[in-house]
Amino acid sequence: MPTAEPRLDPKTRRLVIIGMLFNIVLLAGAWYFLIGRPSQQQPAAAPSAIGGPFSMTDQVGRTVTDATLRGKPFALFFGFTRCPDVCPTTLNRLAKLRKTLGRDGNRFNIVFVSVDPGHDKPADIRQYLALFETPMIGLSGTPDQLAAMIKAFHVYYRKVPLGKGVDDYTVDHTATIFLMDADGKFVTTIDHAESETMAIAKLKRLMR
Repeated sequence: MPTAEPRLDPKTRRLVIIGMLFNIVLLAGAWYFLIGRPSQQQPAAAPSAIGGPFSMTDQVGRTVTDATLRGKPFALFFGFTRCPDVCPTTLNRLAKLRKTLGRDGNRFNIVFVSVDPGHDKPADIRQYLALFETPMIGLSGTPDQLAAMIKAFHVYYRKVPLGKGVDDYTVDHTATIFLMDADGKFVTTIDHAESETMAIAKLKRLMR
């Protein structure tokens, strides 16, 4: 398991920039729905625009839904097992953040969602997540199941052929960590550019 983050190549930097812009739009939208909408005899608290019902399969073959994850806060990240840079760097970072938190690190789940249903099956995800040496929940599903979850979390992803065959492709995707509370409601995000101090502070607030 790597202990240092790799240098970012141009493609990774592009994904990080996309992720940062995505965070700005995401948080602005959440502010509008949760705080900034003008009052017109609406309910006191509008529902979050991020998150919602889904049903996927974890790395040992069990069905996991949005209801299954309730009861404990979780950090959610979308990626794929063949990702060469952003995904292993982000999951390694989450593992290190959990370790830094000590005993409190066990008070939130880490959830990885594959955006590559054509390749990533439960066994692939189980083997991949074992590299990070900390408990994680790995989710995969059919294209329709993934589409529902992508829509719920307003995530971007796109399959990019590399021109060498039907199975030779990569996947561009949102590189944002979503922080969800114990009720499955969106709280905030962590992006690649944030300091470890800020990330730790966000996780501590999540677990209050």
